[in-house]
Amino acid sequence: MSKLPIGVDINNLIDDLRNFSWEASEILLYYSRILKNPINADKIIKSKDEQDPVTSADIKVNDLIIQRISENYNDVDWDILSEENVKTGADNFITNSKWIWILDPLDGTKDFIQGTPNYAMHLALNYRSKPLFGLVLIPERGELWITDSKDVWCEKKDGSIIKTIFQNQKPLREMTLVTSKNHKNASLNNLINKVGFSKVNVMGSIGCKIASIIRGECDIYISLSLPGESSPKDWDFAAPEAILRAAGGSITNLDNEELSYGKSNFRQEGIIIASNNKHIHKNICLQIKEIIVQNNLYPLNS
Repeated sequence: MSKLPIGVDINNLIDDLRNFSWEASEILLYYSRILKNPINADKIIKSKDEQDPVTSADIKVNDLIIQRISENYNDVDWDILSEENVKTGADNFITNSKWIWILDPLDGTKDFIQGTPNYAMHLALNYRSKPLFGLVLIPERGELWITDSKDVWCEKKDGSIIKTIFQNQKPLREMTLVTSKNHKNASLNNLINKVGFSKVNVMGSIGCKIASIIRGECDIYISLSLPGESSPKDWDFAAPEAILRAAGGSITNLDNEELSYGKSNFRQEGIIIASNNKHIHKNICLQIKEIIVQNNLYPLNS
């Protein structure tokens, strides 16, 4: 891994973040249980914005992680970009630091509210706008995915390690696609139909989707945002990208270009493809682009 900021030891950092994550897991599971009774929904859902709801769980985990990092590493030259702080305007996020934590305390909030298990916490450490270190916590499965940028592994709370199956090479049409539950659009549906994937799994949270690829349950994920409409943000992709790349997969835009982080609007727009094998990823992108062009499924600049 690239050299960490002065005074930070990678093993101690992983130990600390492991502890912080399981604390966050308890919070998320607690509110998940409460939400199973519809009477409690109004008490917990703080913003009912249809596109971007916020719950007490988002806020509690956000505050916990920021507080723990700040308490334990108060003299380290890094900053924290948090989805919840951006939403509330509490953090305009102007920084000169090369090191930036990117936090999504609850990815898949709609699924969380709907009572499905497909929600996660994302935390990534970006260096010069690229995710290196990261973790994805999936409370309902009791899984904590961790990468130190070189290796990736999945832990249970008792410290046991979950084995993964990865990098199956299949033709595009024989792949299993994992796609969004709450963020579909006609263009994406048309693309899925034209490709003719062997199987399509539906779930929330990008972290959960990427974990399903690393487990070997799925092979590919496609994010398609229409021009002028809502799109994923940096905090949706940073940690999932970190664990996928460390596992040997790849995540890029349709032209096989790496994702760019740190834009002023934090948006990850257009078509983004995540696959389980970096060696064939470029070819996957080319095939999908050809299908899009042939069928005029999406406005491309080139």
